[in-house]
Amino acid sequence: MLVYVVRKLLSTIPTLLGVALIVFILFDMVGGDPTYQMLGRHANAQQIQEVRHEYGFDQPQPIQFLHYLKQIVTFDYGRSYATRQPISQMIMEGVGPSLSLMIPAFLITTILSVSIGLMVAYFRGRAIDRIVVILCVFGMSLPMLAYILFGQYFFAFKLGWFPISGYESAWPDRLEFILMPMIIFVIVSLGYDVRFYRTAILEETTQDYVRTARAKGLSEPVVFFRHVLKNSMVPILTNVVIEIPMLILGAFLLESFFGIPGLGSITIDAVHNSDFPVIKAMTTLVAFLYVLGNLTTDILYTLVDPRVSLK
Repeated sequence: MLVYVVRKLLSTIPTLLGVALIVFILFDMVGGDPTYQMLGRHANAQQIQEVRHEYGFDQPQPIQFLHYLKQIVTFDYGRSYATRQPISQMIMEGVGPSLSLMIPAFLITTILSVSIGLMVAYFRGRAIDRIVVILCVFGMSLPMLAYILFGQYFFAFKLGWFPISGYESAWPDRLEFILMPMIIFVIVSLGYDVRFYRTAILEETTQDYVRTARAKGLSEPVVFFRHVLKNSMVPILTNVVIEIPMLILGAFLLESFFGIPGLGSITIDAVHNSDFPVIKAMTTLVAFLYVLGNLTTDILYTLVDPRVSLK
């Protein structure tokens, strides 16, 4: 296992280098010189030269790329164009609010979706199965923005059950502000996840070992919960781990509309301000999470399915 993990980590280095090269080309070469955007139209030549020297824009492109690689390794992405704050500090400050919102929402979504998917697969073809599938399709058809606006207007503004927006750094006062975003995230995510897990479980019910278990006289609950669910864990784990990096993306709208100062809100502000260093840092972070997620998935496969071997 240790040898496999080390080899897998080494194999991710070319992937990360490729991501870094693409990000550098998009933002530093194709994106142009951001000096004029930072200083405005009325900057003189001396100011332009000073800023270009401060940020290294006057250096050759290969040197700038090596500097970018050094930023990735040392987790020092320089300063934001818009706020002049250290980007690493901005990321560390945004991690807490994002995790406090997305981790509970993600865990609740995973538990509910797997449970509901198993239940509707067990009652396949019955009324409850059809109703749940219809509700899932309906829930998937509406964008997250619709849920956000409806929740803020009806539950926050009209009924006053939740704050419309805001954030509190101290617990348990923070729960009041993140509760409605959590509920919205769960509702939005359930539709796709339930249908995915239902399909994965139903595919296992057609396997030979299920027919053999039924022929031996095992009851349907035993077949589903002891055999089918266990063998369905490979696609379930794949979907769960792949969704982890998407938590940052899922937090974009929620944090922006509810005033939560997390990573999603930081990224949205960076896009609005064309703050390329922050966007580059967040892009690199998401890519790293994807690579780490793939490695975690491969390792977890061996724990849930003995047929999988690491080579």
